[in-house]
Amino acid sequence: MSSLTSTAPVAFDGLTHTWPDGTVALDQLTGAIGPGRTGLVGRNGSGKTTLLRLLAGDLQPTSGHVTTSGEVAYLPQRLTLDTGRRVAELLGVAVTLDAVRAIAAGDVDPAHFDAVGDDWDIEARAEAALAEAGLDPSFLDRTVGELSGGEAVLVAVAGIRLRRAPITVLDEPTNNLDRGARARLADMVRAWRGVLIVVSHDVSLLELMDATAELYQNRLTVFGGPYSQWRAWLDAEQAAAEQAERDAKQALKREKRQRIEAELKLATRAQTARKAEVEKRVPKIIAGGRKSAAQVSAGRLRTEMAGKEDAARQALDDAGHRVRDDETIKIELPDPQVPASRRIATLGDGERSWVIQGPERVALIGANGAGKTTLLRRLLASAVHNSGETGRIGPDSAVPDGFGQVFRSCEPHVDRIGYLSQRVDGLDDRASVIANVAASAPHVPDKQLRNRLARFLIRGAAVDRPVAALSGGERFRVALATLLLADPAPQLVVLDEPTNNLDLDTVEQLVRALRAYRGAVLVASHDDAFLARLDIDLTLEVSVGDDGERMLREVP
Repeated sequence: MSSLTSTAPVAFDGLTHTWPDGTVALDQLTGAIGPGRTGLVGRNGSGKTTLLRLLAGDLQPTSGHVTTSGEVAYLPQRLTLDTGRRVAELLGVAVTLDAVRAIAAGDVDPAHFDAVGDDWDIEARAEAALAEAGLDPSFLDRTVGELSGGEAVLVAVAGIRLRRAPITVLDEPTNNLDRGARARLADMVRAWRGVLIVVSHDVSLLELMDATAELYQNRLTVFGGPYSQWRAWLDAEQAAAEQAERDAKQALKREKRQRIEAELKLATRAQTARKAEVEKRVPKIIAGGRKSAAQVSAGRLRTEMAGKEDAARQALDDAGHRVRDDETIKIELPDPQVPASRRIATLGDGERSWVIQGPERVALIGANGAGKTTLLRRLLASAVHNSGETGRIGPDSAVPDGFGQVFRSCEPHVDRIGYLSQRVDGLDDRASVIANVAASAPHVPDKQLRNRLARFLIRGAAVDRPVAALSGGERFRVALATLLLADPAPQLVVLDEPTNNLDLDTVEQLVRALRAYRGAVLVASHDDAFLARLDIDLTLEVSVGDDGERMLREVP
């Protein structure tokens, strides 16, 4: 692991942040991040997003301080956008651009010249930034509402680069990006100048980093290499720590055994000496001397043996502290009892259709804006209409205006459908965690729900916290628990980009649960590695034809 000095471009000392409800997000964190590209990793809830917000000045520390070598540009995990704003505003060039255009049109107001400064080439630079992000330069005068979520993220990143901030922090930048957009972002990252700190679960993005920093139990450690090298180092270090712990356990057992054996020998000698004294085989004065010497020798031996045992016990404690005993969520899906012949849903675009039957797993892929989420909403809207259980689906199940009869042949054949939206916005932010989960399982006793939530690592006071106070990862776990703990169990689970907010360990648990699930699964995702592990039965791609019509096709 590398050691960074106080001259690092980003440093913090005794950094503490406590939320208004008293929850401590970071406690006396001290560390530094050097130049170049650094991937910041850590388990959900470890404080990564909080640290980025503190570095960017978006939050103020409860105590401690942050030192940076220059301005910090920040891309938040959830990009809040005014869809009526121009793309030029999202890029951060609107004021300067408008001033240049006004002067070119003959307006010589001094305020325009002040706004321009030395940036007379701002339009060319802005168009070049859009082109570098793989976007059409004509987007400059469009509104944000005309962009897909992934395009908006790329524009925001391009705007940060255009500002030339010396330090940039990006929080889960690939969450809303399709495969093409991820490739364009990767190209931008490779060419990044200045300090770049990225929080991400995207392994391919983390592989582009010069260093990997891990936030673990309020400690920051920095490794000089990308994610795969850091992971290999951590695995080797943990293997060595586990071996050291096993060796220390054996050493402690050995010292305990030797102490017991020594005590038995001392007891035998003492018994022999007492017997000789009683039988008066040796003079009393000699027996007394022997007894005194034996007591001194026994005391010395006991002290020596106790010291060795204490040293072995301390060695075991030290070795044990090196071994991580991290908890992972334990997702156990109930059996919805769906027979293999049961028709679950029909997916189609009006020309072709496919039937999900029994416990099949179907993947939905396609570029951003193609209509994957729209297809899911069409399916869910039909479920709401058929079952009347609007609360089971969530607030974003409505089909957007302007899609006409697109995906009109999408139809559910069951009424127990669980849905996890891409934005994880089906929760009541004002209500507590337990209240949100209880809404989907109204007949399950409170104590039983709390026990089930503990399997999702949501326990104690966290169960009663409002959802609005949760981190992105914690929020996702609550949404997942609300879906998977529903009573009765869903016959079809619909997931829209489920890995966006999950750490890698939780993704592993989700994969295991979905592979064991005996109901049907429909998942829209850009995460190829995740889909490859689900044993997908059918892959459907959503695309847009030349006439603008959405189409479905089966991918071999």
